[in-house]
Amino acid sequence: MSLINEYRATEEAIKELQVRLEKLSGNESLVKEMEFEKKLRVLMSEYGKHLGEIIAILDPDYRKKEGLEPAKTRAPRVVKIYRNPNTGELVETKGGNHKALKEWKKEYGQDAVESWRTQ
Repeated sequence: MSLINEYRATEEAIKELQVRLEKLSGNESLVKEMEFEKKLRVLMSEYGKHLGEIIAILDPDYRKKEGLEPAKTRAPRVVKIYRNPNTGELVETKGGNHKALKEWKKEYGQDAVESWRTQ
């Protein structure tokens, strides 16, 4: 697009937006809303409150309704205990990254080691 075409398109868009703005500024409900917002902001500053506090006062369950509850912490991992029947060695772990457990799985296979789990 040439620069002059872009200029003309932008000019046309500005004219359309100005017409739209004039229609909105004459809207009675918009005027009332703007007046309400202005008075509310003055009142909030007078009492030293911010919008979050006002929402909490008017609707304490707002965060629950909007799905804004903080994320739940995940449950603690369960301790797994494995006993090697060949050596009698005992391994306690909360995850699968235990060194001896990895070696056993490599040597005896995943299924065999899982069958050694006592807890």
